[in-house]
Amino acid sequence: MQLLPPTFPPLAAAVRIHPISSLAGTVRLPGSKSITNRALLMAALAEGSSTLRNVLDCDDSRYMMQALEALGITLRRSDADGSVSVVGASGPLPIKEAELFLGNAGTALRFLTAVLSASAMGGKYVVDGDKRMRERPIAHLVKAISMLGGDAVAPTGCPPVILGPRPLMGGRVDIPGSVSSQFISALLIAAPLASRRVEVRVTGELVSRPYIDLTIEGMREFGAKAFVDDRRHDGEPVFEVPPGRTYKGRDYFVEGDASAASYFYAVAAITGGTLRVEGVGKESHQGDARCADVLAAMGCRVTKEPDAITVTGGLLKKVDWNCSDIPDVVPTLAVVALFAHGKTRLRGIAHLRHKESDRIAAIATELRKLGGNVKELPDGLDIEGTLGAAPSSLHEAVINSWDDHRIVMALSVAALAVPGIVIEKPQVVTKSFPTFFEVLGSLGARVEFIDQQGREVAS
Repeated sequence: MQLLPPTFPPLAAAVRIHPISSLAGTVRLPGSKSITNRALLMAALAEGSSTLRNVLDCDDSRYMMQALEALGITLRRSDADGSVSVVGASGPLPIKEAELFLGNAGTALRFLTAVLSASAMGGKYVVDGDKRMRERPIAHLVKAISMLGGDAVAPTGCPPVILGPRPLMGGRVDIPGSVSSQFISALLIAAPLASRRVEVRVTGELVSRPYIDLTIEGMREFGAKAFVDDRRHDGEPVFEVPPGRTYKGRDYFVEGDASAASYFYAVAAITGGTLRVEGVGKESHQGDARCADVLAAMGCRVTKEPDAITVTGGLLKKVDWNCSDIPDVVPTLAVVALFAHGKTRLRGIAHLRHKESDRIAAIATELRKLGGNVKELPDGLDIEGTLGAAPSSLHEAVINSWDDHRIVMALSVAALAVPGIVIEKPQVVTKSFPTFFEVLGSLGARVEFIDQQGREVAS
């Protein structure tokens, strides 16, 4: 499969989004990026075939699908309903030698690193990414693979990673919980391929726990066994996967993307409008669905249904919130905090410095360009709200995308309330939400793509 065709005008260098007094309507979310990549990989390892429905079609999922095809897996996407059929390998991936390029798709690269270490069996793989991915640490995962009997080397501590020929065998390993939950999820997904029981013991604070719970839930739904022991005297969890229980093919529906939902909750919050967001509801296990809870604490009215959440903006006020379990929505919450009364603190997010960008530095820098009073903390942000400022201190600015989809989408929300915001390189949203600007426009926002000279270009 090829990466997504361009969905932007060829000459588009930036996007200008015009302020609007209030937005109202309904948004139906695309499938979750996190769940999509977990489901694709588990289906590829499964015995039998799977049909995956509501699969997110974005750069990250296409990198995963390209890699799986290069590793001998047959995938077919239906143009009629967007589903993907996957013929499973009934265990380790069949191709035993490959060099894979995964761009800046962190989930795909980390999950495949662990699964390929279990698939090696005399083979050799090289897993690599783009310039930013080569700056994102992976040493803890490489060390864990080695401790579980596999061959894994990352000379710089970041990709590229060389795997094989000795496969991951199993055993017990300690891994820090404060770096990336994806390392733990990667080991758990690979664990059913090991010849011995795998026990992953977390040391220190565990960030982004809901993503690990998503992994375990997915493993169970695809027929593998996974257990968690939260009863240790030190409070640090142990995750265990027994050998000999393979994944099973199935029909699987991918829930809507809770991270994507956050942008529309925020639109309602800062415009005072009402938006119903369908695809994620009160029964969701995605941690980022809790973004709505933070907005409720800030003064929004929030109504939750089984498959939808409706947010109505209100008089926004400050909060002090530990965001360690909802890191991907921090840029969104930081934007909302800019329009609140008082100083909001978002903390517990030191690991955000190792995402597609240093997101703590990125969002602080760009909000300051708008006139915001934002302070970086070692593990978070302080944002002084401008509600009640007369005249408002916020003003036009040219926003750097930082090559980060979440920075672009979060600042697009700010543009709905601050005139004159121009955001460079809007194309990076294809990483997780290719139709973001189309959805924004369908709600009544005026979205203009412009060239290097600031002239509007036709879409």
